Amino acid sequence: MNMNLEYSQKLTTKISTILAETHAKYDAKTQEKLNNIREPITNAPAEVKQIIGQVLQLEKDRLYKKTPRINDDILKIIKEAVQ
Repeated sequence: MNMNLEYSQKLTTKISTILAETHAKYDAKTQEKLNNIREPITNAPAEVKQIIGQVLQLEKDRLYKKTPRINDDILKIIKEAVQ
């Protein structure tokens, strides 16, 4: 028994549109605040950006764990960047 389901392109597109993540539209004042929050990171030295990137990747990799323990790994990343 073969149970292949075939959907029209229009239906597939509609489903994708409904389930797609959309970014919020911010007013100018809110956008300026967000830019101010990002400013220290965007203007940080390359070493700091590297640390931030590695820590964020580490956190993403461990999100699935119930109690992720990343403190030692973060300390290791920082020590490597400082040396």
